[in-house]
Amino acid sequence: MAIISPTFVLVPGAWQGGWAWQPVARRLREAGRAAVTITLPGLADGDERAGLRLSDAVDHVVAEVVRRDLTEVVLVGQSWGGYVITGAAHELAGRLAKVIYYNAVVPARGTAMVDENAEYAAMTRAAIEASPDGTVSVLREQIPIFLPEADKQVQDLFFELLLPQPGGYFTDPLDVDDVTTLGVPAGYVLSEDDRALARPGTEFAARIGLTPLMVPGGHESMLTRPDEVTTALLKI
Repeated sequence: MAIISPTFVLVPGAWQGGWAWQPVARRLREAGRAAVTITLPGLADGDERAGLRLSDAVDHVVAEVVRRDLTEVVLVGQSWGGYVITGAAHELAGRLAKVIYYNAVVPARGTAMVDENAEYAAMTRAAIEASPDGTVSVLREQIPIFLPEADKQVQDLFFELLLPQPGGYFTDPLDVDDVTTLGVPAGYVLSEDDRALARPGTEFAARIGLTPLMVPGGHESMLTRPDEVTTALLKI
């Protein structure tokens, strides 16, 4: 019987496209694994963003996995992408080998991303409501939170690559149980200097009974420390 090698399906966090996972995807392929980077609706250059809901992002991941007829999928989500992979996992359970949260929110049923941090909830909702297309953007002065280990040139480049996030992606909750109910193994990888999560990554991991596997770097260490992140994804 032929052994089916797992395929890593890599889902980025808010404001980012599949480009954010390219360094890790390349290393996964060099290690003999298949890897697919996902750019969600509204987060490619020129995309229409108005009116997009969280369900659109979830449906996109499901459709890509089905379109490619992938099995033995290792579904990986970064940051807000934890919402997307949680929703998609419930539609793809029969195709999954594992679900991995990387510096990610593990959603609580019925709680939107925007409400995970009460300090910023009102400000984020106000920004979405004030935007002509219902999006929210990152401010340049916020970038060091995402890339504390990077120099200014790298931080500036990262900022230039970001796109406005569809507001519905932040304001819609998920109405599903956590992934432990699916009978699929789960893991959590956390950067040692992550400063961008709404609450400590250890708390998110504990929601599904996990202790994080630690890697160096900040919230975007898949860009700044791709060797270590790749090793962690293969190990966990």
